[in-house]
Order: sequence, then structure tokens, then C-alpha cells
Amino acid sequence: MSLFVILRHGPTDWTESGRLQGQADRPLSPAGRAAVAGWRLPPEPRSWHWYVSPLARARQTAAGLGLQAEPQAALTEMSWGGWEGERLGDLRNRLGAEMAAREALGLDFQPPGGESPRQVQDRLRPFLAQLAAAGRPVGAVAHRGVIRALFCLASGWDLRGKPPVKLADACLHRFRLDAEGRPSIEALNLPLAP
Repeated sequence: MSLFVILRHGPTDWTESGRLQGQADRPLSPAGRAAVAGWRLPPEPRSWHWYVSPLARARQTAAGLGLQAEPQAALTEMSWGGWEGERLGDLRNRLGAEMAAREALGLDFQPPGGESPRQVQDRLRPFLAQLAAAGRPVGAVAHRGVIRALFCLASGWDLRGKPPVKLADACLHRFRLDAEGRPSIEALNLPLAP
């Protein structure tokens, strides 16, 4: 069994305006950099090996936490395709029943030209298996879509209806990986800010 902790990057200008970022490479905003500067990791994971999404906002968050993190493509945010930069509420208003039908697909929801959460899970699985095989505790700085896909793998939630737990930002989420890399939840929403 291996421990795996993960956190979401700090805010960007698109986070603050409620826009879907996906794989658009937005940097941290000034407020985001200030927020990350106030975050504190628990002592134990600070010495672990860390991975980071290659997107700027995640790399800047890792650097702001003083982490030497190895880039890992599997941690890249879910692609929102043609909807990157849009607001979810605007899409729901504009697309109405079409958007509702897409969202009802749960893990198979897929924006035009983008990825589904199930596809994100599919690219996470080999990485998680690799971590489990290494047998050491690790951490990662990633994105909401990646953390949500991991949570679904661990909890069995299919993204339909309300989540069993709301995953908070500015928090560390702790999972345990079995020998094959299957995650189970150990602790969620551990605050990073004092």
C-alpha cells in the first residue's frame, strides 16, 4: 500500500471569473500567488517525491510551496475542448436540454473536442499503478478534474447527482493505493491554510 496526496493549483484569473480552464495554460493570478504563499503542507509529505501537471498554474503552485516536483502528463487537466474559457452557467443557459443530456452522462460527459472524466481516469490508471509499484509515498499538484476523477475511482461515484463529499480547494486530499494502484480514500479536505 502506498500513500498518495494531491492538491489543486491556486487560483487564476479564469478561476476567479468562473471560466472552464481545461488545458488552456493560464498562470496563477496575483491573488492566486498570494493565496499559495499562505498555504502550508503538513510536515510528513514535504519530504516525499512530488509530481506536478505540466500546466503553468500547477507548476507555479508547486514552486510556491517550495516543492521540487517532477512533471507528469497524466496529471494534466481534463480538456474542455471548444468550451474552454466558457462559464458553465452560460453553457447551461445557451444549450438547455442538450447540456442537461450531456451532464446526465456522468463519467461519459464529454465537451465538443474535449475529454470525458472516464478518459481522464483511463490516463490516470497507469500512473497510479506505477506509483503503487514504486511503493513510496508521493504527492501531486494537479487540477479539479483530475482530483474529481481520482475521487470517483476511489468512491465509486459516477458523477451523477450530488457528490457524496464536496472537494474543497486549498486542501490536501489523501488516498491509499493498493498493489495495483487502485485508490481508496484516507482523508479529504485537509486545509492548507492555517
